Amino acid sequence: RHRCPRKPTKIYDNGQQPCLTTEYVEKYPMYSNISPPRSLKLKQEYQVHHGKMEGITTFKSDYLPYDIVKRPFRVQEEYKPKTGEIDLGTTYRKDYNANKIQPLVLVRPLETKHTTGGKLDTIPTYRDDYRSWEVQRREPSKVEHIYQPPIEKFGNSTTFQDDFVPRELNPRQSFKPPCVAKLSDVPFNSTTCHRTFYIAHPLAPKFIRSKEVYKPSNQPFEDLTTYRKDFKGLPGQLAKSCKPENVKVGSNAHFNGVTEFQDRFQPWLVSLPEVRKTQEYVPPPGNMDFNSTTHLDYVKHEISPAVPIRPVSNGRRTNAPFQGNTTTKEDFKAWGICRQEIIKKQQEIPKPMGKFYDLTTFKSHYVPHQIIPARSFKPVHAIFPNPAPFQGETMYHREYTLKKQEICPANYPSPPGYVYVNTDSHGHKFFRQLTPEFSESNSNPIPKEVAVMS
Repeated sequence: RHRCPRKPTKIYDNGQQPCLTTEYVEKYPMYSNISPPRSLKLKQEYQVHHGKMEGITTFKSDYLPYDIVKRPFRVQEEYKPKTGEIDLGTTYRKDYNANKIQPLVLVRPLETKHTTGGKLDTIPTYRDDYRSWEVQRREPSKVEHIYQPPIEKFGNSTTFQDDFVPRELNPRQSFKPPCVAKLSDVPFNSTTCHRTFYIAHPLAPKFIRSKEVYKPSNQPFEDLTTYRKDFKGLPGQLAKSCKPENVKVGSNAHFNGVTEFQDRFQPWLVSLPEVRKTQEYVPPPGNMDFNSTTHLDYVKHEISPAVPIRPVSNGRRTNAPFQGNTTTKEDFKAWGICRQEIIKKQQEIPKPMGKFYDLTTFKSHYVPHQIIPARSFKPVHAIFPNPAPFQGETMYHREYTLKKQEICPANYPSPPGYVYVNTDSHGHKFFRQLTPEFSESNSNPIPKEVAVMS
């Protein structure tokens, strides 16, 4: 890292011989007998293979291309509509009776004019029309039924007790095979494809490298280094330690309990500070003159803007061309570079033209065997018939009474036995039915109105 002070530091060399004299060269002479240590690191050089490369792979040798045939396209059949008419009638259209619907009339209140000249009547119509009546509380007509438990024993049987006949449980026979391994009488055939087609080849003897015997050197070991040879220790004295001795400081005198602070600092009487009263502000008499000397003595002048002082341009124009040559342009010249073409190796192996031979080792060596299916021990789902007759009589079948189905009169456009009354704003028709009703005093029937909405 030493730099010679007499060597000039310039970017370009002036051709003079540099000074090679340094402090290290002067004090440490060169030794011709000592050679630098030899590096045992392997050189990372590319080892070129001089043999010829065979570009045949297993894919190239086994694969033979086939002729690609396009998949046949299925033509879609043309749609042909069916002949005849479509019956669009539904049960809703057949049974539904269309009614004429009138538009809804909006019921709005009459326009009321509020007058302020008359006297306001504070009695509303609700208080005038609806008056409170003294309503007496109706006594309940509920008959109290006091539950009395029966004395006799309940002896009626249920339908389940009458219909159910207890029977003995007959468990089914289990067809599950026992979990016992069946031993075969046929001897075990341990022949496999590997044992049949495998050919044992003798192995070559393994190369064993002989162990080298250590041979010590006959020359004595030179333990003299350059540091021991060149370094000469100077005689000198050892540095003295300036550390004070570790001596315990102590006194055998009795402590009297008086400190320096107690001895020098005695308590003094301190008086309270005096409070200074502030004087009241008294404004000066007379009016205040706001004119200052600058305002009275200042005279305004008209000042023109400053003119910039620039030097006179001594421009010299020449017709000579500009010399734009530099050292970089002269030393570094552009070379014409062309893009290198891709080096493609000619294919030495011709493409196969024959049919692909798809016979594999598995197909050639496979021996088919007859498969014996395992016997199924699953029980058959058979239904055992019961010889006893089926008792299908139930309480619902015995006590049910068939009733006549009545048709709703709203399904008819004009129900029989009813008289049309009116139609409301929503389009609902109301009918009245005349049903005879007999009274106790008169035997003549009295008509009764019944409303039916359709």
